[in-house]
Amino acid sequence: MHHTTTTFLAGLLASTASLAAAAPPRGHHVHAIAGSGTVKCPLVFDGRVKTAAELSEFDSYGTSLFNPDYVKGQSLKWSEIIKFPTGAAVGSSRFDNETLHKPFEVTISDASIFQTQKGFRRAGLQFQGDTNSGSPGSKGIKTIHFSVKWDAQRALNLTHEYLNVWHEAGDYSANQFNFETGAILGQSSLPKDTWKVLDRKNKQIWSTPILKTDWQNFAITLNFDKNTLQVYYSKGDEPLKSVTSAVSNDNSGGGQYQIGILKKPTGTSDVVNAGYQESRLNEGLIYGGLFIEDSTGACVSL
Repeated sequence: MHHTTTTFLAGLLASTASLAAAAPPRGHHVHAIAGSGTVKCPLVFDGRVKTAAELSEFDSYGTSLFNPDYVKGQSLKWSEIIKFPTGAAVGSSRFDNETLHKPFEVTISDASIFQTQKGFRRAGLQFQGDTNSGSPGSKGIKTIHFSVKWDAQRALNLTHEYLNVWHEAGDYSANQFNFETGAILGQSSLPKDTWKVLDRKNKQIWSTPILKTDWQNFAITLNFDKNTLQVYYSKGDEPLKSVTSAVSNDNSGGGQYQIGILKKPTGTSDVVNAGYQESRLNEGLIYGGLFIEDSTGACVSL
């Protein structure tokens, strides 16, 4: 009897020790492994920032993944606009392997006035090589991937309308699609606190609530041959899933992608040149997993 009891207690202690070793330290939380997504289709433009990248690299054609001259306040360098957020709370987005890539934040300030567009505050990254006419990103079937994360320290003011990812036609007359948030001008029935995808006619085709603590992953497939677009979505490190069918859309007119922030004013019908914007502006949005892939043959990285 004594021997059996001793054996039982020894086994119990060993089991408890094993559980204690497996448990995370008190005050820590278990997170799903981030950055496990794999790009499985040919890359057209890669906007994923290397872990060793420095802010100064955004200012030179020789070192930047993006056009160092556009689209931003004339007095600003990209190294003054981009931030590298750090800390465990930021983590890695689905297509950013944390040993290879790191997130970056696009910010806007009072100086974020492009040319004479005094109504807007904007900072929009363009891929190097994504020219306004004849870009490989505007032919065939292409999918743009991007992940976003809310920054509570530089929170967007959702009483305004924000364009965050879009494709502008070559003649600047329209956008083939907009990925947006906030109060969409002229569409007050749409909730402010959602991410929205709008088509060329500015009609919302899909939306999802903004999550303040999780990465949210998006992909938009543009079929330039059949004039359709299709949206994919996931949160955290979950695989992307199709959330729309291939919706009819006018993808004609060439043009370029932009990624960042275009904040529209309020209180005006001339949003480009006039309207209300707060002063001492300090807003931003964190990006990760940014790239465009060739989706010929229905190839989409999930």
